Amino acid sequence: MKRKVTKAVFPVAGLGTRFLPATKSIPKEIMTLVDQPLIQYAIDEARDAGIEEFIFVTSRGKSALEDYFDAAPQLEETLQRKGKTKLLDALKRTDMQSGAIAYVRQREALGLGHAVWCARRLIGDEPFAVVLPDDVIAGEKPCLQQMAEAYEETGGCMVASMEVPQHMISSYGVLDVKEDHGSIVSVKGMVEKPDADKAPSNLAVIGRYILTPSVLDNLNKMKTGAGGEIQLTDAIADQIDTEEGVYGFRFRGQRFDCGSKSGYLQATVAFGLAREELSEEFSMFLREYLGMQNAAQ
Repeated sequence: MKRKVTKAVFPVAGLGTRFLPATKSIPKEIMTLVDQPLIQYAIDEARDAGIEEFIFVTSRGKSALEDYFDAAPQLEETLQRKGKTKLLDALKRTDMQSGAIAYVRQREALGLGHAVWCARRLIGDEPFAVVLPDDVIAGEKPCLQQMAEAYEETGGCMVASMEVPQHMISSYGVLDVKEDHGSIVSVKGMVEKPDADKAPSNLAVIGRYILTPSVLDNLNKMKTGAGGEIQLTDAIADQIDTEEGVYGFRFRGQRFDCGSKSGYLQATVAFGLAREELSEEFSMFLREYLGMQNAAQ
């Protein structure tokens, strides 16, 4: 019987240098997309997938991230007194029950695989999810929930995947597909950041994973890969020839790379237009602004 996935690891130790100087004083994960920080989207998605224990792999300078999930009694009391129930409900979504959230430090930036390895004692011998908050995915059903449902069929290790343009292949881990069943593909190989002309496919790994504890055994070997870092992709690839196997999952939804300035701006527009209270005024502004830009050309 497959064990339910109830733990998720959130690697948030990065310095966010692409967003300097903003990230000089605040963690990148606290930067807001409309009116919610990136990390809140990741937490909400994990909750919808049945995650009950949240493990953050952090580094120095991330105290604001920890404070965000703490209670704010004075603020809550003020909102309650003023009858601002909608704001109070929104605020309560940021609260985490005592014991539901844990923090471990990644003292050296040795790669994503190393970040996940840092959480090994909290993961134990259970299957677990890994969620990269930089990847914000909009869909009718949250991406990790889609994966959890598919995982009930397959077991093993599962990675979210999507087709990417050939010129972007070298920025991703890429799947070598054994059998393609539509939303689920079985994998015979994985390559981290290959040259475009050597990539086995254009099916790239995106920042959502459901993994077996055997991956932690592979990470224990501290094998370095692309960029001289300990790559999570390599540890997952070592599971391909096992009985459980590795699967790619083509999720239904639109992914935004909020680790890049362009992707962050695209997500801001998309999520702003999706908000009922903002869409009319915002879309009117965009039409007028683009019209003026076109006229000026």
